[in-house]
Amino acid sequence: MTKKNNTRSRSRIKKSVRKKIYGTPERPRLSVYRSLNNIYVQIIDDLSGRTLLQVSTLMPELRDSLKSASAMQKSVSVGEEVAKRALDNNIKTVVFDRNGYRYHGRVKALADAVRKGGLQF
Repeated sequence: MTKKNNTRSRSRIKKSVRKKIYGTPERPRLSVYRSLNNIYVQIIDDLSGRTLLQVSTLMPELRDSLKSASAMQKSVSVGEEVAKRALDNNIKTVVFDRNGYRYHGRVKALADAVRKGGLQF
């Protein structure tokens, strides 16, 4: 497959997933975006259109400790940090938005780390 077809396919899957997933103030949406080198997570309240918190591998606190880490280790670290910050902000349950990515590899590692950190899906 070419890059154009991959992008088109992912956006089609993303639209079908987003039809069913919606974040509320009681249960916000945890959205994942992964690039080649980094992973980004946002917790979003779709009702008010606000991002409640965001964590990525580019944050200064994580960037220094993850310089030589593998992509899977980065995902686990970001997942643990998201869970910790969410619990600090009184968020206990979320809806997981895999954003059109398959639920394996880095996305699965992040989700498992978030669950282990105390958030419920």
